[in-house]
Amino acid sequence: MSHPFPAPAVQPVTDADFRMMVDAVTDYAIFMLDPAGRIRSWNAGAQRLKGYTADEVIGRSFEMFYLQEDIDAGRPRQELDETLRLGRIEDEGWRLRKGGSRFWASTVITALIDKDGIHHGFAKVTRDLTSRREQEEMQRQSEEVFRLMVEGVRDYAIFMLDPTGHVVSWNLGAQINKGYVAEEILGKHFSVFYPQEKIDVGWPATELELALRDGRFEDEGWRLRKDGTRFWASVVITALYDDSGRHRGFAKVTRDLTAHRRIDMLEGEGRQLTQFLAILGHELRNPLASISNAATIMQMEDVASPRLLIVRDVLSRQVAHLKRLVDDLLDVGRIASGKVHLDHAPVNLQQVVSEAVETMAPALRERRHRLETRIEDTPLWVAGDRVRLVQVLTNLLHNACKFTDEGGRVRVSLARHGSHAELSVSDTGCGIPTHQLNDVFKLFVQGEHGDAPGHGGLGIGLNLVYQMVQRHGGEVSVFSTGIAGEGAEFVVRLPLMAEPPDTHGA
Repeated sequence: MSHPFPAPAVQPVTDADFRMMVDAVTDYAIFMLDPAGRIRSWNAGAQRLKGYTADEVIGRSFEMFYLQEDIDAGRPRQELDETLRLGRIEDEGWRLRKGGSRFWASTVITALIDKDGIHHGFAKVTRDLTSRREQEEMQRQSEEVFRLMVEGVRDYAIFMLDPTGHVVSWNLGAQINKGYVAEEILGKHFSVFYPQEKIDVGWPATELELALRDGRFEDEGWRLRKDGTRFWASVVITALYDDSGRHRGFAKVTRDLTAHRRIDMLEGEGRQLTQFLAILGHELRNPLASISNAATIMQMEDVASPRLLIVRDVLSRQVAHLKRLVDDLLDVGRIASGKVHLDHAPVNLQQVVSEAVETMAPALRERRHRLETRIEDTPLWVAGDRVRLVQVLTNLLHNACKFTDEGGRVRVSLARHGSHAELSVSDTGCGIPTHQLNDVFKLFVQGEHGDAPGHGGLGIGLNLVYQMVQRHGGEVSVFSTGIAGEGAEFVVRLPLMAEPPDTHGA
């Protein structure tokens, strides 16, 4: 049965049809070369792409589209020879437009051979890929910059793992933090960075599973360097997928937080110590008050026995010493917790010297120390807490008295130096070894004479001096040769203020 609407007969394609099709193409330059490389045809795409009309190029060598360095190297002729040998070649490279501007061309050259094997020339198809190349170059440069950035980071170990956890990239930070150079670690499983106890429980694999499940995994823990030493690491693992959604592996960023962890531990220990000192000071204060009262009552009684008199005097002196230690302990706790309150009022430093010397007079007399004072006549005023400044000078005098042998000299000086007042205490004692001068103001630090009779203590007095002077906007320094008999000198510098108006005429 015949179809009611028979299909029309297909007409054979003529040379004119082929020419019409080629001439209509505008996105590709399609033209023909004779066997010597001279241009024989030129379509609309060629005119649009290269800028020449057909009259301008027909009969000319196709070398006119190549850079001079390519012509000098014989590249156009080599391309035709290669095409004749292979039948067809593809290439990309810089070509020239009519005005001499460059464009990135994708070219295909095909040898034209008839059925009798006679070579008639070449067909050449050229496409402008400049935009694509610029995008690829921008992407390449971006990737290069990113690669250089990642590889140059020193503080973080940044590397990539394949889906099974094997290392496939390694940056400078990874080398610095973990100790391996790239050649030593690439291809190895990342579990090499974990302590054995973590490997035994399968923790490395668990990390990858969690990162794959949630997209990202974060952790802190001990990791191993190449030499086997441990460091405390902050780790972030991110699952990586390509554009098609295929899992390509993991990015791993590791930072060494050992120093931070040590600081946190020290700060925690410091807080615990501060709390302990505060509790200790308060616990000691109650029984000490009772002992102090008993010693005071004993001083009021007539005691006939010489031995009891000695015991009573020793008890009174040691109670005063204990009271001073307890007060220092409480002050350390208050300073560390930020609970020290300072009254900022005009303070006459001459008065501070007078009160501190009066407080320390009994101790100076007991050890038969010769006290010298060099005090400026003009009143020197500072803004601060008079009680605390007296405490500063008293502590310095107590320190000088303790480390100076009986019969030695203790000197107190007060003078103006520019916009500051300088208050110094020096002695003729055993001095401070030069290698310890940077540590004398640290808490619980004692000199090398700490075990000698009369040289004991908690090592907190000078720390209190430092803290109090700092809170008054000043600074304290220490000088010593470390030679016995030349002693030490402590200098306190405090910013001066104008004399208060209500003191004029006083």
